[in-house]
Amino acid sequence: MRIRAQVAMVMNLDKCIGCHTCSVTCKQTWTNREGTEYVWFNNVETKPGIGYPKHYEDQERWKGGWRLDAKGRLVLRSGGRVKRLSRIFANPDLPTLDDYYEPATFDKDVLVSAPAGLTDTPVKQPRSALTGEPISLDWGANWEDGLGGAHERAATDPNITAMAPDAAARVKFEFEKTFMFHLPRICEHCLNPACVSACPSGAMYKREEDGIVLVDQDRCRGWRMCVTACPYKKVYVNHATGKAEKCTFCFPRIEAGQPTICSETCVGRLRYLGLVFYDEDAVLAAASVQDEQELLAAQRKVFLDPHDPETVRLATEAGLPQEWVLAAQSSPVWRLISDYQIALPLHPEYRTLPMVWYVPPLSPVLDAVGAAGLDDTDADDVFHTIRDLRIPVEYLAELFTAGDVDAVAGVLMKLAAMRSYMRARTLDGTVAEELCSAVGMSGAEIEDMYRLLAIAKYDERYVIPTAYAKDAVALEAQVASTSDCSLDCAGGPGMTEPAVAERFHLVADGGQTRPGRKSLFARRGDGRLGLSIDPAGERS
Repeated sequence: MRIRAQVAMVMNLDKCIGCHTCSVTCKQTWTNREGTEYVWFNNVETKPGIGYPKHYEDQERWKGGWRLDAKGRLVLRSGGRVKRLSRIFANPDLPTLDDYYEPATFDKDVLVSAPAGLTDTPVKQPRSALTGEPISLDWGANWEDGLGGAHERAATDPNITAMAPDAAARVKFEFEKTFMFHLPRICEHCLNPACVSACPSGAMYKREEDGIVLVDQDRCRGWRMCVTACPYKKVYVNHATGKAEKCTFCFPRIEAGQPTICSETCVGRLRYLGLVFYDEDAVLAAASVQDEQELLAAQRKVFLDPHDPETVRLATEAGLPQEWVLAAQSSPVWRLISDYQIALPLHPEYRTLPMVWYVPPLSPVLDAVGAAGLDDTDADDVFHTIRDLRIPVEYLAELFTAGDVDAVAGVLMKLAAMRSYMRARTLDGTVAEELCSAVGMSGAEIEDMYRLLAIAKYDERYVIPTAYAKDAVALEAQVASTSDCSLDCAGGPGMTEPAVAERFHLVADGGQTRPGRKSLFARRGDGRLGLSIDPAGERS
C-alpha cells in the first residue's frame, strides 16, 4: 500500500444559481491573455445541453478516457502508443474552433463616434477576437445558459441519447414541462488521468504531494494528444504559444492554504475543498472494474479513512506532516464522499477516477409530496415521490453513476430525508425517526449533514493545509527564479518578475499601480485587433 494525499473538490449543485462568477474570476486570473481567448478553465453549463465544447461527453466521437480491451486490460480510447505516434502530426480526434466557439468582442466606438443625423441606429458589430474580422455569433461557451437554444440542440445531449427510450421521452423541452440545473466544470485532477498517459513528451504530470495535474510548459511540444485523451475536454491549446494549458487548481493558493479562486468567489457557497487519502496501489484495479456501475463503489474503496489508526500510521511513515493528517480528518470532501456518501463523480464510466465530485440537485420534493396530497414526514410518501420529480433520476444517473438509477435515488432519498427531518424539527420540534432509520442515519448525523450542506462557515468548507514544510525552500526558489516556474513563459499568466506575459496590474513610474487592460481594440503590431505585449511587459 502506498498512501497519497489528494486535494479534491465537491460541489453542491442544489446551490448553484448559474451566475458564472466562478468562470469570470478564473478567466481573469488564468486565461486573460493572448492565445487563450476561447479557453475557460472553469465554465458553468446548463443541463440538459450539449456542453462546451459541443458534445464533449460523446466519447465514441472524441475517444477520450479509458476503456477495457478484450482481455480486460485498461487502455486509452485514443489508442495505444503506436497508434498515437502514427497520428502525432495529424490527430483527427480534436474539437475544432467551431466546437468551442470563435471568441468575439465589439467595437463600442461605433456607438460614440457615429455621425449625427443618421436615420438608422448605430449597432455594435461583433468581431473575431482572433482576426479582428466581422463574424456572426452562433455559438459560445455559455450559449445554452438558462436553456437558451435548448429546443434546437438539447435533445442531442449525449446523456439523453444514452437513456432508455421511455425515460428519454420524459425529457420535454416545452417551457412549462422542462427542467434544468447548472453544472460547473473544471479539470477533474483524476487519480488515473488519461491526459498524463497520452502525452508523448511527458509534459503532463500529476504532483505526488497533492495530486494536482499540471503541464510543464518547458517540455510541452504541442502534440495535442492530451486534448483528445481528456474525456472532459478540459485541456486546451494556447494558439499563441502552441502549448497545452489547463486548470491548475490554483496551486499557488493551495500551497498557501487558500481556496481556489473559483471557490473563493462562489456566490452560492457550493464548493468544498479538502484532502483525501488514497491507496495509489489500488487505483489501477479500481479503474479496471468490469461493470461500469461498480466504478463508483470501487473508487470509494480506494480512499482511506483518515481516522483509522492504521491510515495515520502509514501517513506518518510516508512523511506526511501532522498538519495534513489533521486536515484530512476534518476534510468536508471526505465527509460528503465517504461518510455521508451523497457526493458522486462526473461520468465514472470514463475510468479516470475523477476527484471533483457533485452532490446531485434535488427538485422541490417536499412541494411535490404535498401537491400529491401525501405526508412529507412519511418516509414512504417522500421516497416514492423521488421517481416522479421534475429532474428525471435516469438523467442524473447518466451523469454521475454510469446509469445506475438506484445509486442516484439513494442519494436523493438522503437529501429528501434531511429536508423533511429539518422541516419537521424546525416547525414543531418533532423528530422524524422513521426518516432517519429509512436512510440509515441518526438524527445527529442528519443535522451534521444539514449544517455542512446549508450553513457551513468558511473554514468548514475549505480545509486546506499549507505546502510541506520540507518543500518551503524549493518553493521559495521557484518563485525567485523565472526559469523554474513552468507558468512563467511566453504566453503564460506571468506568476513572477520579470514577466513578458500579460499582467493584471502594471506598476507605473513612482510605484503607483494602474489598470492593466487599456482597450480590447488596441492594434497589434501585425495589424490584428487586440492586445500586444512588448518584452518589458507594456501594452501597445
